[in-house]
Amino acid sequence: QVHLVESGGGLVQPGRSLNLSCAASGGISLVYVMGWYRQIPDNGGRELVATIGTHDAAQYGRFVNGRFIISRDGAKNTVNLQMNNVEPSDTGLYYCHFRGHREYWGQGTQVTVSS
Repeated sequence: QVHLVESGGGLVQPGRSLNLSCAASGGISLVYVMGWYRQIPDNGGRELVATIGTHDAAQYGRFVNGRFIISRDGAKNTVNLQMNNVEPSDTGLYYCHFRGHREYWGQGTQVTVSS
């Protein structure tokens, strides 16, 4: 079992920055992909925000438009999402995601962008 602990969500003003972190522990695979997805309103699905693998290959959702940076600390099995120049449309429920031999989700953390 892999346990995911999320931190960093909250209220932030437009144009500011926010940092989301997720730490994985437990039965961690040697190779995995880890990152963040956002809940789609009125939809059961979740959309890609950003992920990064153990070989440091990163992917970003189209709405990010170069504003976010995802990084990882391999020794701590932790990912960090630096959200810069946030917009009201970035508001949503963000979930940490881990995919190795099995898939795991964090509990979700709310990000609200508002003045």
